Amino acid sequence: MVSISAILLLHSISIYSGVCNEYAGLLCLMISTIYVSSLRLMLKKELRNIYRQKRLELSEKDKMKLDDLLLIQFQNMSFENVHSLFTYWPMPHTAEPDTLLFTRYLLHMIPSLKVAYPVIDVLAVSMQAVLVNEETIYHINTFGTTEPKEGEVLTPASIDLVFIPMLICDKAGYRVGFGKGYYDRYLQHCREDVLKIGFSYFEPVDKVEDTHEFDVPLNYCVTPHRIYEMN
Repeated sequence: MVSISAILLLHSISIYSGVCNEYAGLLCLMISTIYVSSLRLMLKKELRNIYRQKRLELSEKDKMKLDDLLLIQFQNMSFENVHSLFTYWPMPHTAEPDTLLFTRYLLHMIPSLKVAYPVIDVLAVSMQAVLVNEETIYHINTFGTTEPKEGEVLTPASIDLVFIPMLICDKAGYRVGFGKGYYDRYLQHCREDVLKIGFSYFEPVDKVEDTHEFDVPLNYCVTPHRIYEMN
């Protein structure tokens, strides 16, 4: 286990060193994340609070570097059987990874790719995947997320790849999100072979303690330094 003293030492390096100052700061962030994840098994509520705060503490410069590293990892994956993507617009106020980078990369690699974004029905506690194009008009919903105002609905059974938002996940692929459950409910209607990918600035924790039978695990978690493939 990494000690607190080691973390503080790295923090001092990131402040006082005139060489590789920025990278020392990122290294400090990585090691402190490993330390937190190794302490003990934690509940979703605890993990949600910890990793929401950790994301908000990232500087804009560090966040951009981490997004670039996520894209580099993502480019190592194969998408030869992917024809449709259900993605989401990152929320700046929660410091989410820039999924627009990954969506643009896929569109470059697969020009015929169908791309859909979620449209939330708050009253029904459900969502739909709505196809977008260059002429799509977007608006901000009640949760502060960007969604298309209108468009053709993509059925769950026709989706090949889903980008799933999260704050952190464990090594089995179980996510800690914002607690609304929209994605877990939606994924129940998707094909069993749909590819589910999450992006995280932080390495997975060992285990989320309070998962339940309706939680749908990821197939892959992409972090800045490696890709985790879940069983």
